[in-house]
Amino acid sequence: MELEAYVREILEDIKRRGIEALKEYSRKFDNYEGPFRVSDEEFEEAESQISDRDKEIIKRTIERIKKYHLTQLPRDKLLIRNGSLYGIIYRPIRRIGIYVPGGKPLPSTLMMVGVPARIAGVKEIVVTTPPKEGKVNPYILYVAKLLGISEVYKLGGIQAIAAMAYGVGMRKVEKIFGPGNKFVNEAKRQVFGIVGIDSLAGPSEIAVIADETANKEYVLADLLSQLEHGKDSKAWLLTTSKELAEFCSRNGIEVILCKTLEECAERANEIAPEHLEIITKDPLLLLDLIENAGAVYLGPYTPVPAADYFLGVNHVLPTGGAAKFMGVLTVLDFMKPISLAMVDREEFLRERYLGIRLAEIEGMDMHKKSMEVRK
Repeated sequence: MELEAYVREILEDIKRRGIEALKEYSRKFDNYEGPFRVSDEEFEEAESQISDRDKEIIKRTIERIKKYHLTQLPRDKLLIRNGSLYGIIYRPIRRIGIYVPGGKPLPSTLMMVGVPARIAGVKEIVVTTPPKEGKVNPYILYVAKLLGISEVYKLGGIQAIAAMAYGVGMRKVEKIFGPGNKFVNEAKRQVFGIVGIDSLAGPSEIAVIADETANKEYVLADLLSQLEHGKDSKAWLLTTSKELAEFCSRNGIEVILCKTLEECAERANEIAPEHLEIITKDPLLLLDLIENAGAVYLGPYTPVPAADYFLGVNHVLPTGGAAKFMGVLTVLDFMKPISLAMVDREEFLRERYLGIRLAEIEGMDMHKKSMEVRK
């Protein structure tokens, strides 16, 4: 409750006092005084600081992400029947905001959100990220440039979410994406409804289902990789191998020894982890048993870190058990399905009795008249 009240107070203050409040909180939390928007000169300076090799790596990674996400682009679905037209058409969100955390530079976050947004057809993308010593990380600015994003703001924390949601220091956005700490998450939760949000991302999670055929070093390295995200991160090993269980038993890893791989799968469904690796003799045999996971990675050469960076699949995933009811970020998250209908006169007159009677049942007289008045 204290967090909720604290965040609400800052959001309301920025909403009420606007740019002056934004400057005060930026000074207080980011130790920054100066223009919020990154200048063209800063973009140029950032690019000059990145080696040609790193530029090539970033470009290659973006291409892999593009290739995978292009397959997700939906087609309008139309049904033509008896002279009438029904369907679903898809339209991109016009303006979105991406929050990129500042604890460690995370250009991969910007790639994973910015690429599908561009594929969806989002015209305007805003990036906010906390400055360090008055500057934005050069890798973030280089990725932004490659994605055609010129609106980057030196804003972090609650004040960044407020600026995007209320249009302070910029034009307001329509949906906010990107992970953050508990203050960012709570701010996103409170502005939901004023703008859309992607999700409330929690600490990173990994579960590994492995049998006696799994390489012990691979499994341990994968479990420890996600604990690297922070002290609240979680790692589970679900295994039928006592030897593997003993090898991986250490601080931060919860080991669950199961009698069968089917039991491992059921326990994984109960956990509903953000990331699930299956490293068994035949991982595909278990796939049909998996109901709840943000992402599933099969075999010994599909570790979570590879998916985080270069495989092309998206690493923005549900956490905290949310995989039971939601899934990975896709191109569709940046689009809106719009219902479409154009009804032929003959079909309308023939079938309207259905709507007329339902309007009578619900006591909606003007609904009834709207259908009856047509000749």
